[in-house]
Amino acid sequence: MYAERASRLTGAVVWTNTPAGPDAARVLPDGCMDLLWHEGRLLVAGPDTHAHLTAEPGPWAGIRFPPGTAPALLGVPAHELRDRRVDLADLWPAARVRRLAARVAAAPDPASGLEELALRRAAETGPPDPLLRRIVAALDAGRTVAATAAELGLGARQLHRRSLAAFGYGPKTLARVLRLRRALALARAGVPLARTAARAGYADQAHLARDVRALTGLPMRELRGR
Repeated sequence: MYAERASRLTGAVVWTNTPAGPDAARVLPDGCMDLLWHEGRLLVAGPDTHAHLTAEPGPWAGIRFPPGTAPALLGVPAHELRDRRVDLADLWPAARVRRLAARVAAAPDPASGLEELALRRAAETGPPDPLLRRIVAALDAGRTVAATAAELGLGARQLHRRSLAAFGYGPKTLARVLRLRRALALARAGVPLARTAARAGYADQAHLARDVRALTGLPMRELRGR
């Protein structure tokens, strides 16, 4: 069973998940990165370019950071973690990670322990770069990569470099992932698929169907019921 709530860390989401059966869980690309807790281990989920399947049993907890914010907290460029799940000890000194894991284990529950860890780290690193939020907002509004670069006063190469470090992939891929999120939200709200395609920014319903299957491995009709 999956449950989530808004975090006290601005824009983040705290979640828990206990798989109900042996089937692999399907995590869809969303432009985000997560700090995870599973069986006493702290892990990091990098930004995905396609659905990630995991069949590891047992309860999970996590805090999902909004696009572009996790690299500053972790001290690692997002593209180094693209499509990967790694132990936090691979990124930070092992002794430090052991101390953090002990704090999470001692918390009332792992999800709140992760949230406290993230809040402390955010206080140490300061607020995220506001430019990254503007990049996400422009692309999520359906602006082209060229229009986004011009609006923010960046060259195309600058925008690409900033995007790789912050989001894990270039602005074109980020725009595609954000478009998928818009489409899923519309479809799950009951908007017909043809109208979903138009409102989310696809050329037509066939374009929506192809892109959703390419990114998630499933058709939209199946995804919207999940």
